[in-house]
Amino acid sequence: MKTFSLTAGEVNHKWYVVDAEGEILGRFASQIANYLRGKHKPEFSPHMDNGDFIVVVNCEKIKVTGKKMLEKEYYRHSGWVGGLKEASLAQMLAKHPRRVITHAVKGMLPKNRLGRAMLKKLKVYVGPTHPHTAQKPQPLKFPYN
Repeated sequence: MKTFSLTAGEVNHKWYVVDAEGEILGRFASQIANYLRGKHKPEFSPHMDNGDFIVVVNCEKIKVTGKKMLEKEYYRHSGWVGGLKEASLAQMLAKHPRRVITHAVKGMLPKNRLGRAMLKKLKVYVGPTHPHTAQKPQPLKFPYN
């Protein structure tokens, strides 16, 4: 009996829409990362991108536990001397709410070109609407809240 191995032409990418309202950031991001990688499918293979597209709406209504809203810091550097910038989670949610979920999911994907390809299948939007209605995304509810 031969071992079944999925080829690139046999991959079927589905589209799912997920509402982030009231979800805990870390648990939510880990479940999104599993769907982007394709670990929920029985034909999962770690060397291929056979995951699904995920559309996240209401990203500004994400929740965190404890004092993370004020104490969690995001850093970026301009490349110049003294160019380190930092912002708290509350500031990031106020200015750039899409980056919060994208940053959390990016940290849970592989750190190579395959992980970068998987991250391109994540679409994050502020508010309840999105422009991907032509793809007919199915609503998805994660089992963990």
